[in-house]
Amino acid sequence: MASTSDIRNGLCIKHNHDIYKIIEFLHVKPGKGPAFVRTKLKSLTNGKVLDNTFSAGHKIDVVRVETHTFQFLYAEGTNYHFMNTETFEQITLNKDILDAPDLLKEGTEVMVQINTETDLPLSVDMPASIVLEVTYAEPGVKGNTATNATKPAKVETGASVNVPLFINEGDKIKIDTATGNYMERVKE
Repeated sequence: MASTSDIRNGLCIKHNHDIYKIIEFLHVKPGKGPAFVRTKLKSLTNGKVLDNTFSAGHKIDVVRVETHTFQFLYAEGTNYHFMNTETFEQITLNKDILDAPDLLKEGTEVMVQINTETDLPLSVDMPASIVLEVTYAEPGVKGNTATNATKPAKVETGASVNVPLFINEGDKIKIDTATGNYMERVKE
């Protein structure tokens, strides 16, 4: 058993008969009354996010997890196939457990957290950013770099991303996987 002082981002805990991953937390020490920890928890079974407040010193049940590097192989409907880069063992995960499945490109390496008690995958951590090629975008106009205007563009994985007006087909762009937003154009 751990207490609220052990709370950190990425920690997996048992709460309300489910397993949650802490995605945000804030220790609050008000002038009056006891301290508490405000958290944002993501369910690892159904993906729902809920806000919860623990009083300071509250006991939490930590789930032991191991993190392994897996390589994304291919998608088949709502099933996504991954291979462990050390043991070459393959696993199949449902689309719901992934944060940004539409940004996954074949060959991308992700970190998979596995519950050590049940050997079941809990969550998939994408790399912070990913570089993808634009497959369709309206033609850009020279000189359209001063304003913050954007246009939708399709990338090689099929996802739609809002990009600045100067991005054209064939350009490679860096995308933030947490938000799905355009970061920068990549020159190669």
